[in-house]
Amino acid sequence: MSGQHIALISVHASPLAQPGAGGAGGQNVYLHHVAQGLVSMGWQVDVFTRRTTIKQECVVDTAFGYRVVNVSAGPEEPIPREKIYEHLQKFLSEVLLYQKVHGIHYPIVHTNYWLSAWVGLRLHEIQGNLQVHTFHSLALIKFKGKRDLDKIDNIRISIEKEVLDKANSIVSTSPEEVKHLKKITSDLDNVSIISCGTDQRLFGATDRTSARTLLKVPLDAKVVLYVGRLDPRKGIETLLQAAKILSSEQPNVLVLIVGGAVAGHEDSVELRRLKNIVQQLNIKDVVKFEGLVEHGMLHHYYAAANVLVVPSIYEPFGMVAIEAMASRLPVVASDVGGLRHIVVSGETGYVCPPRDHCAFSEAIDLILSDPELAEDAGRKGRKRVESHFTWDIVASKLSDLYKMLLKDEN
Repeated sequence: MSGQHIALISVHASPLAQPGAGGAGGQNVYLHHVAQGLVSMGWQVDVFTRRTTIKQECVVDTAFGYRVVNVSAGPEEPIPREKIYEHLQKFLSEVLLYQKVHGIHYPIVHTNYWLSAWVGLRLHEIQGNLQVHTFHSLALIKFKGKRDLDKIDNIRISIEKEVLDKANSIVSTSPEEVKHLKKITSDLDNVSIISCGTDQRLFGATDRTSARTLLKVPLDAKVVLYVGRLDPRKGIETLLQAAKILSSEQPNVLVLIVGGAVAGHEDSVELRRLKNIVQQLNIKDVVKFEGLVEHGMLHHYYAAANVLVVPSIYEPFGMVAIEAMASRLPVVASDVGGLRHIVVSGETGYVCPPRDHCAFSEAIDLILSDPELAEDAGRKGRKRVESHFTWDIVASKLSDLYKMLLKDEN
């Protein structure tokens, strides 16, 4: 049954984008590895995403075996996600045209994020494609506490409810997300839990001394690492406040912030804000902004660190946490979303209340002060990743799900 075409739709996030800047992050990594993994299992995979520069080729046959179709829908430049909605009808038309021109029918369309959900729903109405959907984040959680929802917020809420009710299958990345889905509908018969993964062959293959030498990090430093987008929801301010406390308690503490910013994008505004906080806290000698780091270089940063901190206010999954655990690195994370599912507090690291910089500083201090505890947490984290969070496992489970849906359809 494999060997058939399958379409992955990710309107705003390309699998070829560099994670860590311009809004690119975990979803981009997810798309790349899922597409690559499905190809290795015999599927022919086309990924549809929005064209964001005139330099992008319309069709890219990647070295990883999958094809990327860059769809012209709206300005051929990066635009805010909430502005993309008005171009979805054009995106849909271009997907239909591509299929007609190339004589391809996709029996299964796997959509990612609410913008893509709309495209998948309309494709199902027009062509009858089976739709699999992964939310990546939920309006129910993102807008919690927001007093005045605007028009696009309400549209998103409506689309997420519609796809939850109508999709043939929902792929949830954590049990925590399923709990939230139950608040939207009581019927969850179409929901499967398939976590995100990581490349266990890449992460964990580098030793600390070599990594620090390469990155020019002092060998005696106690390195606290953050990896991810620069976004207020990532809670980096909490880490900086914790660093202020740690700097007075731990000698040689060095906080590395890995994440880039694109001029004119929201992350450039956040970078300026964070640098101002560093200035106000008088911790310029403790905190170093590393900027954008290619994903292929990240394993050196994990290897060089003593602990990874994920202080997110909202985190649907938390892919950097499993990358760190694969690298035998303890993780201190917020007790939110998918992080609750990934980090086993007291075993592979600790979870703390979001925004509680005192709790974060205490947990980080425990790890930095006890090398044996840190080493044990690292071993347990690696074992947990090998058992639950590899891309091979993810691709295999998705392939089985697609086959089951096609079998039931026939």
